[in-house]
Amino acid sequence: MEALTELCDLVAQNPDLFADKLAWICSRCPQAAALQPALAGGGSVRVTRSHLNSLTALARFLSKCSNLPSVIPNAQSPVLDFLRAIPSAAFRLSFWPQSFSLDSISLFFADLLRYLSIAAELSPALASELSLFFGDTIVSAVARVGDEMAIARVFLSSVAQNCPPIIAADAERIVGCLIEQLVPEDEVVSTSGSENSISWGSGTQSKGKVMEDDRDVTDDGSGEISSVQNGGSVGRRSSTGSNGVAGGGGGPAAFEVESVEGLEALEIAFRLVRQVLDRTGRIKAEHLEFFQKVAAKQLKSLPAFLKIRKRDWKEQGTQLKVRITTKLSCCQAAIEVQTKAILSLDPDGKASKDALRRTLALLLDASEACIISSWRKLKICEDLFSTLLQGISHITVSRGGQLLRILLIPLKPLVLTTCAQADMSGNNPGAMFASVTMLSCEIVEFGWGKDRALVDTFIMGLAACIRERNDYEEQDGREKHAVPTMQHNLIRLLADLSVTVNKWEVVDMILPLFIESLEEGDASAPSLLRLRLLDAVSHMACLGFEKSYRETVVLMTRSYLDKVKNVGNAEINSLPSEAATERVETLPAGLLLVASRLSSSKLRGDYRHRLLSLCSDVGLASESKSGRNGADLLGPLLPAVAEICSDFDPATSTEPSLLKLFRNLWFYIVLFGLAPPVQQNQLSSKVMSNSLSSVGSTGVPLQAVTGPYMWSGQWIGAVQRIAQGTPPLVVSPVKWLEDELELNALHNPGSRKDSNEKAVVIQRSALSAALGGRVEVATMSSISGVKATYLLAVTVLETLRFSCNGGILPSDPTSNIPKSAFSCVFEYLLTANLVPSVFQCLKAIVYSASEIAVAWMEERISDTGKEAEIVEQVLSAHCCFLIRNMSQRDENIRDISVNLLTQLKEKFQQILWNYSCLDALLFSIHNELPSAQVNDPALVANVRSLYQKIVREWITTALSYAPCTTQGLLQEFLCKLNVLQRTQHASEVVSLLSEIQICSGKNDCWSGIRTANIPAVIEASAAASGEKKKVSEGFILEVLSTAVVSATVKCNHAGEISGMRRLYNNIGGFHLGIMGFGAGPSPQSHGVSFNEILLAKFVQLLQQFVSTAEKGAPVDKALFRETCSQATALLLSHMVSESKLNLEGFSQLLRLLCWCPAYISTPDAMETGIFIWTWLVSSAPSLGPLVLAELVDAWLWTIDTKRGLFASEMRYSGPAAKLRPHLIPGEPEPQPEKDAVEGLIAHRLWLGFFIDRFEVVQHDNMEQLLLFGRMLQGTMKSPSHFSQHPAATGTFFTAILLGLKFCSCKSKSNLQNCKLGLQLLEDRVLRASLGWFAREPEWYESNDKGFAQSEAQSVSLIVHHLNDKTDTAPSVSVDSSLKGKGYESELNNLTDFYHPVWGHMNYYASGREKRKQLLTMLCQHEADRLEVWAQPLNTKDSTSFRYKVSSEKWVEHARIAFSVDPRIAFCLTARFPTNSYMAAEVTQLVQVNIPNIRTIPQAVPFFVTPRAVEENSVLLQQLPHWASCSITQALEFLTPPFKGHLRVMAYVLRVLESYPPERVTFFMPQLIQALRYDDGRLVEGYLLGAARRSNLFAHILIWHLQGESSASESGKEGVLQMVNSFQAKLPILRQKIIDGFTPEARDLFQREFDFFDKVTSISGVLFPLPKEERRAGIKRELEKISVESDDLYLPTAPNKLVRGIQLDSGIPLQSAAKVPIMITFNVVDKYGDPNDVMPQACIFKVGDDCRQDVLALQVISLLRDIFEAVGINLYLFPYGVLPTGPGRGIIEVVPNTRSRNQMGELTDGGLLEIFQQDYGPVGTTAFEAAREMFMISSAGYAVASLLLQPKDRHNGNLLFDSKGRLVHIDFGFILETSPGGNMRFENADFKLSHEMTQLLDPSGTMKSDTWNHFVRLCVKGYLAARRHMHGILTTVLLMVDSGLPCFSRGDPIGNLRKRFHPEMNEREAANFMIRTCMDAYNKWTTAGYDLIQYLQQGIEK
Repeated sequence: MEALTELCDLVAQNPDLFADKLAWICSRCPQAAALQPALAGGGSVRVTRSHLNSLTALARFLSKCSNLPSVIPNAQSPVLDFLRAIPSAAFRLSFWPQSFSLDSISLFFADLLRYLSIAAELSPALASELSLFFGDTIVSAVARVGDEMAIARVFLSSVAQNCPPIIAADAERIVGCLIEQLVPEDEVVSTSGSENSISWGSGTQSKGKVMEDDRDVTDDGSGEISSVQNGGSVGRRSSTGSNGVAGGGGGPAAFEVESVEGLEALEIAFRLVRQVLDRTGRIKAEHLEFFQKVAAKQLKSLPAFLKIRKRDWKEQGTQLKVRITTKLSCCQAAIEVQTKAILSLDPDGKASKDALRRTLALLLDASEACIISSWRKLKICEDLFSTLLQGISHITVSRGGQLLRILLIPLKPLVLTTCAQADMSGNNPGAMFASVTMLSCEIVEFGWGKDRALVDTFIMGLAACIRERNDYEEQDGREKHAVPTMQHNLIRLLADLSVTVNKWEVVDMILPLFIESLEEGDASAPSLLRLRLLDAVSHMACLGFEKSYRETVVLMTRSYLDKVKNVGNAEINSLPSEAATERVETLPAGLLLVASRLSSSKLRGDYRHRLLSLCSDVGLASESKSGRNGADLLGPLLPAVAEICSDFDPATSTEPSLLKLFRNLWFYIVLFGLAPPVQQNQLSSKVMSNSLSSVGSTGVPLQAVTGPYMWSGQWIGAVQRIAQGTPPLVVSPVKWLEDELELNALHNPGSRKDSNEKAVVIQRSALSAALGGRVEVATMSSISGVKATYLLAVTVLETLRFSCNGGILPSDPTSNIPKSAFSCVFEYLLTANLVPSVFQCLKAIVYSASEIAVAWMEERISDTGKEAEIVEQVLSAHCCFLIRNMSQRDENIRDISVNLLTQLKEKFQQILWNYSCLDALLFSIHNELPSAQVNDPALVANVRSLYQKIVREWITTALSYAPCTTQGLLQEFLCKLNVLQRTQHASEVVSLLSEIQICSGKNDCWSGIRTANIPAVIEASAAASGEKKKVSEGFILEVLSTAVVSATVKCNHAGEISGMRRLYNNIGGFHLGIMGFGAGPSPQSHGVSFNEILLAKFVQLLQQFVSTAEKGAPVDKALFRETCSQATALLLSHMVSESKLNLEGFSQLLRLLCWCPAYISTPDAMETGIFIWTWLVSSAPSLGPLVLAELVDAWLWTIDTKRGLFASEMRYSGPAAKLRPHLIPGEPEPQPEKDAVEGLIAHRLWLGFFIDRFEVVQHDNMEQLLLFGRMLQGTMKSPSHFSQHPAATGTFFTAILLGLKFCSCKSKSNLQNCKLGLQLLEDRVLRASLGWFAREPEWYESNDKGFAQSEAQSVSLIVHHLNDKTDTAPSVSVDSSLKGKGYESELNNLTDFYHPVWGHMNYYASGREKRKQLLTMLCQHEADRLEVWAQPLNTKDSTSFRYKVSSEKWVEHARIAFSVDPRIAFCLTARFPTNSYMAAEVTQLVQVNIPNIRTIPQAVPFFVTPRAVEENSVLLQQLPHWASCSITQALEFLTPPFKGHLRVMAYVLRVLESYPPERVTFFMPQLIQALRYDDGRLVEGYLLGAARRSNLFAHILIWHLQGESSASESGKEGVLQMVNSFQAKLPILRQKIIDGFTPEARDLFQREFDFFDKVTSISGVLFPLPKEERRAGIKRELEKISVESDDLYLPTAPNKLVRGIQLDSGIPLQSAAKVPIMITFNVVDKYGDPNDVMPQACIFKVGDDCRQDVLALQVISLLRDIFEAVGINLYLFPYGVLPTGPGRGIIEVVPNTRSRNQMGELTDGGLLEIFQQDYGPVGTTAFEAAREMFMISSAGYAVASLLLQPKDRHNGNLLFDSKGRLVHIDFGFILETSPGGNMRFENADFKLSHEMTQLLDPSGTMKSDTWNHFVRLCVKGYLAARRHMHGILTTVLLMVDSGLPCFSRGDPIGNLRKRFHPEMNEREAANFMIRTCMDAYNKWTTAGYDLIQYLQQGIEK
């Protein structure tokens, strides 16, 4: 139920937000359908406890919230339905849950009706609904009899306490029903005791209304105490007989006939009538009269009932207590009804006046009976007495004073009787005494304006009783005790009366009598009466009436001083204990009371002076006393002094006389040892002098330093409070240390005969110790003993001042600006002509105070909420004062201020971003200096120079840690200057800021690596500055220019909002329809505020942006930025408003401003977000936690929705996805519609802002730190939810850096209690970091020039952080502070346990250190790798990873990596491919753990090896269950070393079958070659199966099979015999494929193959023809060929469908053998526009083997895919080539190209001249674009040429397209072959002739930008190709036995591997490629070969 109640309260606070929770509560209530049988009068219904709890919770909600949520308008229906069902069902026990007692039912009804009564008052609609039926429910309950009566009575009891609304008609019915169920009216007039027995029906058991807290009642006869009336005879008349009922006779028997049940029923009836009267106001007169008579009868019987003694009753124990309680409760209800009825009568009627008098008499008699009753200790009796007195008060007051005289006469005896009760003495006289006191106060206050004389008489009569004397000898002992009791209580009552009435006339009547008694009467001697009077006069003095105050204070101070002077006298021992109590307790308590309650500033000032004077007198008097009485005597006064000084501002000017009194007080506090020891409040900065220990500890001043503290703990607090209100003890600004006579007078040396040099040494030693040893005793020789004590007092004072609340002075409560106590300590230093030793002491006091303030703030660094704000205010106040204090004339003071400010800045870096401090600092540059008043220009210049230096250092430091926030604060300052229109000041600030800048690289403004060196932070700072320029390498952020521009923008937006508001107010508002708020009627502006109008508009606009982004549409970034900026300006302008409605609305706007950039997730949107977030937290720091909370929620939302950095499901993003499945395992997937990199960059910007804010809040803001902890917990919860994209590297490691930074907070005090949590979080961070290296290293190229560098820098910062922590704080000792707390065994020494992050571990500490070492190594390698990518031309090998690593360390790394994640170990081998130690260890680990890594395809090569195949290893049995690897990896297992092992082959085929056949088609030549080793015919089986699944696969396979066949050439007879089994397989396999075709597939096959066979056969027809007739012959033959269907495609490009043949396009080509022809087809894209017909030329060769071209173009195609996947802007064109038969093939013509030879035939000159002719002069856009195209294509083919080594690179084999791109063709000589009998004349790795260098390197010196760009592209292309060396090698390796010429000599595979240089790291490989480019540059062999070709073949050179 408690949880349901809390939920209900939460829903009530915001019902619209938690409407779903309210609906859930409603659903748990009994539904109307379930209650329908009960409402219909039949059926059985039973509710559950859950139902009842939900009903109660719903009623509670209705009582707290009148506005129901719009989505649940009928939330009250379940409660109303239940109430309607009560009459028909709820009075039966079967309706309630099983085992549900009457008490539980009563409690339920009580809660339900209480809440509903409140809800009805809040909601008129609910009240109306309740009133329609609830009266019937009450009537039904009253009429119940039999078994249902018990529950009905419980229900009525609850209604009697809280009755919902009823209508007047129901009220009459209820009252009538009650009368019918009670006794008949004619029996009411009877006076017999039996008439008190009131029947309700059949009897039921009593409810047992016995209060648990009632006291035991004893019958000691004390009930028969007589009262004293006017000092006369004992006794008072009673309207009843001595023991009768209503004046009649009878004893207990007369009341025992009353049944308890009848009394309970009567009580309910009374209370219900009272509720009816309250709800409807009036009932019928006869009904009212009836109940008056019944109530009067009960009242008349009450005195007699109360006078019966306990022993006279027959019933005893619980039964008697129940009867007494029930009877008194019934009487209490009767009193309420009687009072209500009497007050409703006509006030002017005689009958009503008589009734009032009779009722008043009854109430008075009953009241007196309560007082003297033996049952008065019962709680019910006290409540009854209070009700009686309330009735008396109401009756008296309601009649305007008519009954005042009648009341006051009997009231005095009633008061005296109450005061005379012995059990009402003591500090707590009881509830009855309080009720009498309240009645007396009410009557006096009421009668004061009605009959003043009568009231005066009443008061004076009571006061006079205090002085009455009694003859104690004639009285017995009991009566002797009674009179003092009455006096004590009467004094208390009169004092309370004076305080409550609060009139000086009353005080002046009472106080003189009290003072007279104290001075001359019985109270002049020590006694309890004197103590009571002193307490009373102190209460009266608090009222602040000047006369009474002065008389009282003089009396009390004189009394205390007299007591002090009498201490030690011989007579003191004979005085009673009350004398000591008066001095020690009563008088100090009275003085404290006056100090705490005085409100007049004038009187408080007077009282402060009097108390301090008293302290001085007491101190001086105490000096003459022996022993340690000085503290005993002065100490009790300290709490009062502390209280009266609590509101004293020590910074204000103080009168010298008062200042001397303060000085005297502190002198004695130190002298008597009353202050807490100084050394407990400060940290010693220096070893103290040995003189302290040498002189011993006998001197009292030493107690003020070292302790121990001997006195009350209350006095310590008082001394600390006094310190807060004490001004600096500088009596005179000229001579603050008074002369020796005055100080000696304080010390009273006349009483100290033993004052000597030893005492002086003790005092100096104490002073030195108090100063923390900063000043040696030897340097104090010029300081006398009393002066040393005085300085010690100053030390103690300032130490306490700073130790209490960090050094903040008490100030005016209306002021929000705290004052620094440094203003006090510096006051001492301002005194002129100080002695050097004194100045040193005072300077030490200043530094000591500063240390205490620092320690105070450090202790509270982890506080939250208001406490954290206080710490921030303290720090700000100190820094602001020190900043202003740097303008002092004295250079020493300036130096001290600068030093202290520097210390605070180093200790609490958050002060760098405190707006108040920065504001004070920047304004101090130009503000008028105090030193300027002395007309000293040099001094003014020095001070301003100092300020400028401090400002420059301050801003630079702030920028280096939090550039976003710092820029925001600077912009706010410039805005403020703009508002203040301080032009000159602005110019000085601008001049200062112009020197400050930050850049993306190394900053000269600070040393080392700081937060601003993080790329994400510098990018975020650029966004925060409003800078539109993208951050790139060499980026410089000019703080001044951006601050001015952004400040102007902010001011403009603020001005727009202000102007619109002013216009709105001037014109009286406007119609909302003008604003365009949708359709429908709009409310008039008079009901809507300006803020609400704009709020609605901006919320609507921002929601539209979110909706647009969610739909995938682009967001207008300019409009979005402007809207967000305007909304931010509106939000900030509204910060001064506190309207709840507006606050709720603006919280929605704030939420949208924080969430919109996350929804949109683009860099532009995030830049806008950072700009406005910085604006918000800079302009309104109070919004900082709210903004961060929303941002953290938004960040966690991106994790849940898998966006940006957390797009883990976007497997298609990145190079790896684009290379599936050829080179990377995995299914191919379509590209995403939205660029994943945008989300990553947005997240990186976001992280930069987060790190910036973390630097600001990490030192002090615990709440925001916990928000960061929540964010990081969610971020690091799983290593697998991060994006796999390589562009996420920098973003990911920036998040890791934030995590490591946060975890490093465990060494700080603010997170000391979170160390274990931080340790676990750090483990999660390390696990996530290592998880990043579970993927193989990849490259990514971005269009952003600085992207790569920032990526590298982001990773290197992780290395720096890890190394820095390792060097300074080893991880094993990080948690040493937890030793002794039981945490050691939980952290470093944990062994053999399961860790929630790392799993099972043996040794936590050592394992943790090894994992950090592994992570450091991996991050270092990654940083070096990325650095090479970012700076490929930096030939200097600065790879920091190249340190010595032993083989054992490599093995350890492999083991640790495998234990964390086996994929990390596999990727280690990819990073270090030539490391044999690691490879061997990983291989062993795989073999040991093979069942656990089946899902990792990268593990296959580690156990599927030729050796394993040779040995038929059992490990191969795991292959059927293994995950699929890449195609190239699978194809490797088809090579001869694996001998066609069945399990291996089965795995390979399963891998191939897991991919679509169209994906495998690329490797068709390799699959054909695999048939050579397919003894088990498994490959053949796969090919047949794939051919059946894909027609395209089958066609390509058949063409390759035909191309591989060795059929005889045309023109030869016969067919060559098959020479081997391989050749024999091919035609058989071809036929099997054809036989497996379906009819449709066979038809397509025949049409496709027949069509291109016809085209190919044209070459044979042309061969006999003369050359000049061949073109015409081609046309004739083409006319015979028709395109019979629209599904024919080009074999070289299956995506191009043939639509026709261009008949005139046929061209015969030159060839030594057959006649190759070129024909152009009209084609359309299969997946494009069918009407977009394009030409595509193809060459049909006969007699040439095209298979080698296919292999070369396969490698080029893989390289192209690699380049495109990585994003490198390199161009390769792997044109299509397909062998279609023996010596036949089809070759695609590269479109829109011409060979360099053709270009040379048409134009004289080189490429440069040709390009200028085609594209324009050098420097034009077209030319430079063409040069760029040539560059990227040349670089692409340079990498391809390096690997393939193509030769015969004459100009006929070089094509240039229309854009200037280079394309290589004709790969007849590759790898180890070359023209001229393999003479390898062309020894350059790629062709880079002179004319090519003229385009690539205009300077000709290999130093131009274009050359560097070309080399950079080459290097990156080579590095990208190296990453996939294995796949390329496998592709070539499978063709080794194909018989291609390129494999005819040498070691082509080995040499190809060497050209990849796997043994090199990235930097070495980059340098190798640079050297390769330089070697190819205009190499003479290249030019020589072109010359040979020109001479031999006529090919233009």
